[in-house]
Amino acid sequence: MNPISVRALLVRGMLAGLIAGALALVVAYFLGESQVDAAIALEEAHSHDHGGGEELVSRTMQATGGLATGVLVFGVAVGGIAALVFCYALGRIGNFGPRATAALIAGAALLTVYVVPFLKYPANPPAVGNPDTIGKRTTLFFLMVALSVLLAVAAVIIGKRLAPRLGNWNASIAVVAGFVLLIGLAYAFLPSFDEVGKDFPATLLWEFRLSTLAVQATLWSTLGIVFGYLTERLLTPAARAAAPRTASAVG
Repeated sequence: MNPISVRALLVRGMLAGLIAGALALVVAYFLGESQVDAAIALEEAHSHDHGGGEELVSRTMQATGGLATGVLVFGVAVGGIAALVFCYALGRIGNFGPRATAALIAGAALLTVYVVPFLKYPANPPAVGNPDTIGKRTTLFFLMVALSVLLAVAAVIIGKRLAPRLGNWNASIAVVAGFVLLIGLAYAFLPSFDEVGKDFPATLLWEFRLSTLAVQATLWSTLGIVFGYLTERLLTPAARAAAPRTASAVG
């Protein structure tokens, strides 16, 4: 793949990430922010410190400008990273076209970067979690992300080497089983945290965690769909040739 193609794919990946981030922002605002507000209200109702200092960033700014900046920047960043991964993966992970490769990358990223760590260390709303352990919890979450990604990459490499001897189906089952086994061992040996207060509503906690999962699912699925479409238009001659013919027919 020549440098021009890599540059063009990187631009398309960032554009797709921006679009995915915009849709994820809508989901986060309408599904997640109400849960955050409810958790904050519950925290304030149970707080013994009613004369707290002035907040540096207002809640309104956090829920609008701050949320938008964070989600959109994250979307553009992961879009660029996904484009670079796509450049390496296309043609190396199987006989898949651009759209299928983009979808596989997005699906694998959702699974390894978010779902696997989420099952061990799920997101918590305000009023949940001990402030003294936040540093440790954050470190362990990113450790789980790194472990999940590395094991997924190793599974792909080992699967390709086993395929000639075992066949694609058996090799896939073997590496998936190995991935699940090693992740299960990580779940068992890494420390867990049960810091949800007895008076915190279980429904609110469940809805908050579902909303965070919905945001990530929206982000990665949109990225896979949009980036797949853009890359196919760029890399597939038939798709590029169809556009002028369609335009001529309409004209």
